[in-house]
Amino acid sequence: MPLLIPVLKTPLPVALLALSGAAALAAGLSLGEARAQSQEIGVYSARHYNTDKQLYQQFTARTGIKVRLLEAKDDALIERLRAEGKNSPADVLVLVDAARLDKAADLGLFRPMPSASLLRDVPLSLRDSKGRWYGLTRRVRVVIVNPKQVAPGSIRTYADLAKPSLKGKLCLRDRRSVYNQSLVADQMILRGDAAAARWVKGMTANVTKPVFTSDTPLIRAVGNGECGVGLVNTYYVARMLAGDSGAADQALARRLKVVFPDPAHVNISGAGVVKTSSNPQAAVKLIEFLASPSGGRGYAEANNEYPLRGTGNNPILKQFGPFKADGVSAEQMGAKNKAAVKLMEANGWP
Repeated sequence: MPLLIPVLKTPLPVALLALSGAAALAAGLSLGEARAQSQEIGVYSARHYNTDKQLYQQFTARTGIKVRLLEAKDDALIERLRAEGKNSPADVLVLVDAARLDKAADLGLFRPMPSASLLRDVPLSLRDSKGRWYGLTRRVRVVIVNPKQVAPGSIRTYADLAKPSLKGKLCLRDRRSVYNQSLVADQMILRGDAAAARWVKGMTANVTKPVFTSDTPLIRAVGNGECGVGLVNTYYVARMLAGDSGAADQALARRLKVVFPDPAHVNISGAGVVKTSSNPQAAVKLIEFLASPSGGRGYAEANNEYPLRGTGNNPILKQFGPFKADGVSAEQMGAKNKAAVKLMEANGWP
């Protein structure tokens, strides 16, 4: 009989109460105590892929620990946890981007989770130094080029995007994009604030169209020749090349060249144990499973991302070729986010 991982559309406390409330009352237990005894954990996740649910099923089959899943946007999950406080049924919080993980940690939503397995499986640069959260997958913010408009060989670093020769050819996503914020934070750490400010000014001077609110329409614009070059996350291009959004998008993506700046900015998705978790030991076990070489590979491939080490078995990512990470840690980027947002605003990033 297959294991079911329900994606809860009703508020999670109500759904969990419906599942276990009667048994808890009969035994004179609180809802949290009942869940801990029954080996069940609540997962709040900003990821939304069916293959994630398959991994949760595998985890349940291995451990007997049931997973109750709620999916929503990162900021909505953070605000929900804050509102629920100690009454939250969540045990694990999965977020996308270092800045959001840092925000949740600063708000006191995570508890430290000592784990030899996580220290072994998650590289130092992809985890919190206090053990509050750990990276699970990697993504790279790359340059995409329409070779009919811009020579791919002319782009070797992110700094090249500010060259006057690209005036009228560059497309960017808006400054509210946390992916762009983390890239700017990364460049501030590597190059200093003054150089990063000049770079942002130079790029915004090259922008040819109003900024985009998502990477996917930006990719289409470069493919259509409306722009010559743009900045996007690798998995958006991979999805289109895989045909996930249809043959038309696949054809557009095939016109593009993916360029890894040298060195490249690497970001993460990650997870931590919620501070108010009623079953932290089981929560740690899930995160350990998702970060392990076997579980982590599937978690990354679900979204055409890179595992914590290597490139995995994704043929499209292999087609993109190798890249050299710039060495800036996820924790450093997260801590620099607020400063990056201010620098972007002050220097004209729309």
